[in-house]
Amino acid sequence: MKQFITIAVCLMSFALFSQNEKIDELTVQLAYMNADSTKVDKSLVLINELYKLKEFDKALLFVNQTSKLAEELNYIKGIAENTYFRALIYTERNDYFNAIDNYNTSRDLYLKIKDTLGIAKVSNSIGLIEIKRGNYAVGLQNSLSAISIFEKQNLNNELSAAYNNLAEAYYNTNQIDKAIEFNYKALEVRKLIKDKDGIKNSTKNIAELYSLLKEHRKAIEYYEKALDILNPKTDHELRGEILPKLGSEYLRFKEYDKASEYLVEGLKYNRKQDNKEGLLRALNAIGNLNLQNKKVKLAEKQLNEAYAIAQKTNNKKELLENYKLHMALDSTQGQFQNAFFWQNKFYKLKDSLSKIDQPVFPTKVDPLDLTPTENTSNTAIEPTKTTLKEQEPSETHAWNHNATLFYVLIALLALVSALLVYSLLKTKSHKDELEKQKDKLDQEQIRTEAILEQTHHLEEVNQVKDKLFSIVSHDLKDSISSIKAFLDLLKEDSISKDEFYELIPELSENADNANALLYNLLNWSKSQLQNLEPKPELFNIQDVFHTKIALVEQKVEDKNIVLIDESQNGLVYADRSMVEIVVQNLITNAVKFSRIGDVITISNQVLNGKAIICVEDTGVGIAKENISKLFASHKNFTTTGTKNEKGTGLGLTIAKDLVELNNGKIWVESTQNVGSKFFIELPSTDTKS
Repeated sequence: MKQFITIAVCLMSFALFSQNEKIDELTVQLAYMNADSTKVDKSLVLINELYKLKEFDKALLFVNQTSKLAEELNYIKGIAENTYFRALIYTERNDYFNAIDNYNTSRDLYLKIKDTLGIAKVSNSIGLIEIKRGNYAVGLQNSLSAISIFEKQNLNNELSAAYNNLAEAYYNTNQIDKAIEFNYKALEVRKLIKDKDGIKNSTKNIAELYSLLKEHRKAIEYYEKALDILNPKTDHELRGEILPKLGSEYLRFKEYDKASEYLVEGLKYNRKQDNKEGLLRALNAIGNLNLQNKKVKLAEKQLNEAYAIAQKTNNKKELLENYKLHMALDSTQGQFQNAFFWQNKFYKLKDSLSKIDQPVFPTKVDPLDLTPTENTSNTAIEPTKTTLKEQEPSETHAWNHNATLFYVLIALLALVSALLVYSLLKTKSHKDELEKQKDKLDQEQIRTEAILEQTHHLEEVNQVKDKLFSIVSHDLKDSISSIKAFLDLLKEDSISKDEFYELIPELSENADNANALLYNLLNWSKSQLQNLEPKPELFNIQDVFHTKIALVEQKVEDKNIVLIDESQNGLVYADRSMVEIVVQNLITNAVKFSRIGDVITISNQVLNGKAIICVEDTGVGIAKENISKLFASHKNFTTTGTKNEKGTGLGLTIAKDLVELNNGKIWVESTQNVGSKFFIELPSTDTKS
């Protein structure tokens, strides 16, 4: 009785200070109610109202008092609901340990009374909290389980939040296709329940995800849809975010009029709203637009302003974009020293961002089986425990008799099993003798086949050797003869030292050519003469890019080339040493055929489960009639570089063979005097596992 009086006093005291009419009414009603399950339910309504108003201290006090009453009444649903609200409050306070503990307790109670909606509600909350903590596999498992229940019961409000949470989780784990799928589901449900804010956010999210997938036309479609449904009087932040992003998408297609329309509007709008993040995006994008339209001074002013804002807001993504644009700006102006300065800052920031711990990607997550199966009633919190001492004597005697019979049956079974084993062993010994004789015959046959195969392989090796030496003998002879001729002239005092120094660049080039020829020849020979088998492994292709870029830094600097590394963390399943040879060859070729001030871009992405690598340059390009000759070993096709660098004609032939050994493809897209794009497609996972 004292507890009930305490509750009533608390209820009345809170009623005096309440600022909400509904809370006042509920508090007064509770003060005069009998201490039964109806009072618990009414108290839960009050707790929910306090929770929505974020009055967590008051809500927790009511939770504790109501839990005591529910326990005294043995009202399991009331205990479960109170425990769930306690977990929600701990979540708001970022006390995840106590939150998870109370969620699990609440779910156990809901399972006991087979309340599927309660189970789903708790599972969805657990999923959300685990996703926030970075435990994506556990979080997705719980949220998927909740969604299956919400879908069966057509609970659209709950589905809207659950779909949105799952979409965010998949986005955070870089599973963009799944993120798009659940954003679409959230959008459809939000249309049904006429959730205007939800519709706007889902539409914008879909546009951003399509942009990440480089499906830029789809991104434009959904950005424009989002823009059309915005309220110009209230949706300032969303409008300021979408306008520069939409303009940037049009800029990718060089549709300058549309890009300019949205970017100028976005710049003015964000200045007016004093939205720093939106202003930063708009300045970077419109700076890029003006740079492409050769309005260099205006672009420089806008990019400098964006740089200052990016430093203040610490927006590293936009700062990285600003570095890249400054690099292109200074390169366009011929200020290559400044361009290298921005390039260094770009690489350092890109490396630091790539070192941030990435979430563990759950590749396949099945929902939990939360179907209530316990045959329990809601009349007791704990099941009744029965010990042997409480059993009737007749039951104990029956048990002892059955146990004796059970042991006798086991003994008989063991005896029969022993006899069977003995019989089988005797039979097996005879079979073993026959198998040994058969194995000897099989081994002899295998040896014979191996000798024949080895003979055939040696014949092929001799043919390959003849082919190789006929291809490279002329080039190698020319390079070495040229070097020897220079040295003989110096030895015989036929030229002065000053004249010899003038010839050193050509001598060095001939040595480089011979070195490259031997390098390719050795790799080719290794793959053909030793019948090299790839040893595939999972590795990060970005590490290979960084290593190979370092090898050409001097040549890049000599030619004043802008080298842009747009690579990202990405797994490739192949022989790493073979891939390194191919990547080095493509990067070296890009440098070779680029002119002063040209741009080389290195990038990668995952498309349809395959790793796509691209080395692009704005160099001299390849004539249409020569493209078919690049990968044909019998053509031995080679041309000189922009500084008369000589080639061996073997590099791309080797590249093609090494890529195909690793179940991949290599191809080129090129336009003369515009540039070339070399693509490699390789597996991103072990398809055999």
